Amino acid sequence: MNTQLSKSDRLQEMSTLELAQALMERLSVSPANWHRLKSNRKVRASEQTAAALVFLLKDQPEEALQRLSMATGWLDKSVSAPPCPTHGTKELG
Repeated sequence: MNTQLSKSDRLQEMSTLELAQALMERLSVSPANWHRLKSNRKVRASEQTAAALVFLLKDQPEEALQRLSMATGWLDKSVSAPPCPTHGTKELG
């Protein structure tokens, strides 16, 4: 007897918010990939769109709109990657 749930069954057990959060996590640019992906417009627009969906499902439409605006900015090239947060800081020691 197969006790493992199928992929479809596992997805059915997750709430819509949990699915959106999983998608957001999957599409987020990790610190390890920041330099490689920071200017990739498709990646960044996908990241912001997934975040917008999470905020929308959490009934936070203002936050969702901000993320959708950022996603649009990535796609229409009106926004660019900010500088790396670790550049410009000096290690004391």
